[in-house]
Amino acid sequence: MIRKAVSADIMNVMKIIEETIVEMHSYGNTQWDEHYPQEKDFLHDMQRGDLYLSEREEKIVGFACINTIESAEYNSLPWSLQETAMILHRMAVAPARRRSGVGLELMNFAEERALENNMRYLKTDTYSINIKMNALFVKCGYQRIGEMKFPSKEKPFYCYEKVLRRVR
Repeated sequence: MIRKAVSADIMNVMKIIEETIVEMHSYGNTQWDEHYPQEKDFLHDMQRGDLYLSEREEKIVGFACINTIESAEYNSLPWSLQETAMILHRMAVAPARRRSGVGLELMNFAEERALENNMRYLKTDTYSINIKMNALFVKCGYQRIGEMKFPSKEKPFYCYEKVLRRVR
């Protein structure tokens, strides 16, 4: 089940972030660290109504921020469409719940949100060495359209898009 986050969920979200950072760093992925993402990022997402949680047996097993707010770095990329897109940010699945369909559920939910809002376009990005997220995006039919750099990161971020075939 997927639902909107409430303030009581933040501790569990941050626990998943801590576990995810440890797991990412174990294979050299420094996309997330003690500086980003922070609790304030998720509180802001939640206050805007953009933070969605995946639950199994009444436990939070994953989450994603889904909205239409694009990073300024997206402006110079060769996107296929010049229209409003649903953007997927700050997605994580609890390491103990990986490979159980949670990531696919969240990705499908982002597509449903786009269609519910009469959008046929999704965008996202991840660190180039984030092997797991890059693989999930490809598995879900996203196309890599370019890359962008952040001054604080050594390697580029890959940017992805997906054009949906139908709009409600």
